[in-house]
Amino acid sequence: MFRRTFWFTTGVAAGVWATTKVNRKLARLTPESLALQAADRAVVAGRRVRLFALDVRDGMAHREAALKDALGLTADPDPERRELPEQRRLVALEQQHTYHSFTRKEDH
Repeated sequence: MFRRTFWFTTGVAAGVWATTKVNRKLARLTPESLALQAADRAVVAGRRVRLFALDVRDGMAHREAALKDALGLTADPDPERRELPEQRRLVALEQQHTYHSFTRKEDH
């Protein structure tokens, strides 16, 4: 008698568990639920894109500041007296550039 009661109770519990699981899966596949899931995923994707854009903007600002430091553009507060850093100034003086101005007739 005890064995029958045990197996009956086990079968009822398994049936309730399976029915609940199937009902939850079916509820997730309704059109309303699918629309809500798509909307939630779109919101999450929008947040990720916004965070990525903010990271890119921060990286660009950091890189721009590093380049300005390397070129010596932020060192001198006086805008009329702006010089290249020493190593770049020497390289610029050593190089001789010859620039030609061409007209359209001379190009042909």
